[in-house]
Amino acid sequence: MSKKHPIVAVTGSSGAGTTTVKRAFEHIFYRDGISAAVIEGDSFHRYGRVEMKAEMAKAAENHTNLSHFGPEANRFDLLAKLFQDYGETGTGEKRYYIHSSDEAAELNARLGTNLAPGEFTPWETLPSNTDLLFYEGLHGLVVTEEDNVAQHVDLGVGVVPIVNLEWIQKIQRDNMERGYSAEAIVDTIMRRMPDYIRHITPQFSLTDINFQRVPTVDTSNPFIARDIPAPDESFVIIRFKDPEKLHVDFPYLLAMIHDSFMSRRNSMVVPGGKMGFAMEVILQPIIERMMEARRV
Repeated sequence: MSKKHPIVAVTGSSGAGTTTVKRAFEHIFYRDGISAAVIEGDSFHRYGRVEMKAEMAKAAENHTNLSHFGPEANRFDLLAKLFQDYGETGTGEKRYYIHSSDEAAELNARLGTNLAPGEFTPWETLPSNTDLLFYEGLHGLVVTEEDNVAQHVDLGVGVVPIVNLEWIQKIQRDNMERGYSAEAIVDTIMRRMPDYIRHITPQFSLTDINFQRVPTVDTSNPFIARDIPAPDESFVIIRFKDPEKLHVDFPYLLAMIHDSFMSRRNSMVVPGGKMGFAMEVILQPIIERMMEARRV
């Protein structure tokens, strides 16, 4: 960990809603004039899209498991090295995983390359003189026998919808945006489950703050759900690992976030529609204290 070069990691599984947290941080960075080195978790996958399909086919033939949740398909060593290097020097190496044709066009124009969706850009040095490193992805606090990414993180934020809601969100996204069949999506969920249990779930015991969305409508069978429960059809449980360490002012938060309440001494509940607002109210003073510590 580093006061001079702090690292903020937002972690959550595919379809969990980490984008909402990322947007909240972007608003905070803009308002406070903070320059962040942004790292996308997908950029530390081990294989590109074509290679991954081939490796998955090999794994299926050998009756072994391979998923983007586990170490076999990721470079946890390089992610840990980036976090360590940034904490010590304020710099490091990053690359991009290209998701779409639009991203490919933008990155090819900047880098002078001819890359396609599903490929990685070349490694490049992070911009100099950034105020913090901001990671968003699957493995911001992952720990294995070989690699410990979590030890380098100054603020860890988890985004954790209950698992049925997470599956509904993934099924809807992969079907509507990527054209995958329901059967293919269910197969993916089943294939990923062992790695989800071993490498995704344990991270949420290491986070400083967790945002868990809980629907107030029936999600008993996520595989037949026709739509994703709306924000107003849910609550968000916010758990602080150590409220004193983060200087959490619960009376202030309860006054600021209408209809919120305490469920435990370190947990509060807010209406789902106020999730983004709650994130900004909670996270902005924490980030500002981190920036003050840099100047000491």
